[in-house]
Amino acid sequence: MSKAREPSPLPNVPLEGVDESTWLDVIQKMDEVYTRLIDDEVELEQKNAELEQSQQFIFSVLTAMSDVLVVCDQGGLIEQANAALCELLGRSEEQLRGTPLSQWLADEDSVARAQAAMDRGLVPRSGEVIELNLRDHAGQAVSVDASGTPRVGANGRRAGTVWVGRPTAELKRAYQEMRAAHEALKRTQQQLLHSEKMASLGQLVAGVAHELNNPISFVLGNVHALRRYCDRLQTYMSALHAQVGEAELARLRQQLRIEHLLSDLPSLIEGTLEGAQRTADIVHGLKRFSAMDSGERTSVDLNRVIERAIHWVQKGVPVPPAVHWLPGAPMRVLGSEGQLQQVLMNLLQNAFDATGALPPAQRQVVVESVLQDGRAQVRVRDNGPGIAPEHLTRIFDPFFTTKPVGKGTGLGLSISYGIVDQHGGQLSVRNHPEGGAEFTLELPLPG
Repeated sequence: MSKAREPSPLPNVPLEGVDESTWLDVIQKMDEVYTRLIDDEVELEQKNAELEQSQQFIFSVLTAMSDVLVVCDQGGLIEQANAALCELLGRSEEQLRGTPLSQWLADEDSVARAQAAMDRGLVPRSGEVIELNLRDHAGQAVSVDASGTPRVGANGRRAGTVWVGRPTAELKRAYQEMRAAHEALKRTQQQLLHSEKMASLGQLVAGVAHELNNPISFVLGNVHALRRYCDRLQTYMSALHAQVGEAELARLRQQLRIEHLLSDLPSLIEGTLEGAQRTADIVHGLKRFSAMDSGERTSVDLNRVIERAIHWVQKGVPVPPAVHWLPGAPMRVLGSEGQLQQVLMNLLQNAFDATGALPPAQRQVVVESVLQDGRAQVRVRDNGPGIAPEHLTRIFDPFFTTKPVGKGTGLGLSISYGIVDQHGGQLSVRNHPEGGAEFTLELPLPG
């Protein structure tokens, strides 16, 4: 800002009819005007600086926008475009300014939709989103979700339209990738669930083989006895058909012990059938447990599921701990019987493992079911060393395990937690005041 020139002193020449006070008033008014001019100039420069900063801010915002922005007048001619649109179309703003928006649309349908939106005379501050296809610098159509909003002038009338658009090709591709990743995650989750079930099943094989051995051995022994009895009967029947004498028949009956054979046959047949049925029940239970669960929700007798889980886990351990099963009142929940059995088997297996360092005679696991506050509760407690405090918050994390390498996958409790959550319940853990860890499974009762 240039410095104003100081006024030169007036000659001390008296004028006729003008006294000294008049000159002092004139000089004072000139000083006031001069001071006001200086203040106005400073304020003007400040306003210019603020205006320049505002313009720079608006320009930086428009440049930083990833969405395309174009301002059209009432005739659809481009008045302003941001950097994103210029980059997409491969043109500078000077090349776009004054051209019709329709020139940069890739198809007639887009032209018609854009023109119809601009011709409708929308209410100020309202807008609509339509799909437009812009023609990029390579001549390819680029799908854009465009929002057309009226621009109102100083007179309150519509002066044009402001278009803001977001290219959807990248969004669609990202959505497809996210959907594919979600489907892959679901498949992986199902595979992990099935793998965990197979791992649990593998732990039971030794015990199940032992359990199957008893009825099968019983059946085989009975079949061998029946075969010997059959040979004796055939010998005796051959003598009857040969019409031997009564004395010979009596000797054969005594020698072959026909009376004892006939009295023993019913019990042999009954025992064989019982052993075969027992074997069939075991195989059926294994098939039901190893099969993929359909996830169908039915009414489930929770106490029965607990009893079956205790039975199977005990059979899978060479020397199981003493299990104190304290069933509460009969309770039925709505859920998947197979999935709930898997959860309880996992909790029991963890409790059995937690007592592994104790002498066999001291190993204890307590299982109880109660009805509390309209919910079914199942508590599984062991008398092991408990869970370290720093591990309590991570116990349900996937792949987290305190077991040695090769002894656990870290998926059992995580999958169990997810199953219980899907059933609208809760699975929690704490260190019991009397020692050991206690897992609590809560499930809602049907309304």
